Amino acid sequence: MPNSVLYFDSRQWVIGELRKQGVKTDEQPGQEDFGWYLNFEVAGSGHYFVIGHRPTDESEAGTWIGWLERSRGLIGSVLGGRKRGIQPLAAEAIHKILSSSPLVRDVRWHFERDFDNGNERGQHRRKLRCK
Repeated sequence: MPNSVLYFDSRQWVIGELRKQGVKTDEQPGQEDFGWYLNFEVAGSGHYFVIGHRPTDESEAGTWIGWLERSRGLIGSVLGGRKRGIQPLAAEAIHKILSSSPLVRDVRWHFERDFDNGNERGQHRRKLRCK
């Protein structure tokens, strides 16, 4: 696991920054083996901001990778509902937080199909179009 202090602080920082924007969030993020996730709500819709750490060799810090999902129940999740209906305001809220911090750099947005095909160049700022 990456530096545990940074890991904890980043979770609390994202929660605090979303709340400053008036966004409803859970009190605490959820933990997964690959990283963490945070439930939040914009435009009356629940979303997850999921963060995982992709380590590199020991001489480098690695890369944090985040993605957005819609909050769905079991059936909706099984049917792919987490990938549909992501509100542009959800992406804008996360982008605003990440791009305004001097501690975060190289924020890039990808379409899932591009990222999954190995195209990690992405865009620093892309007009957010969500399905």
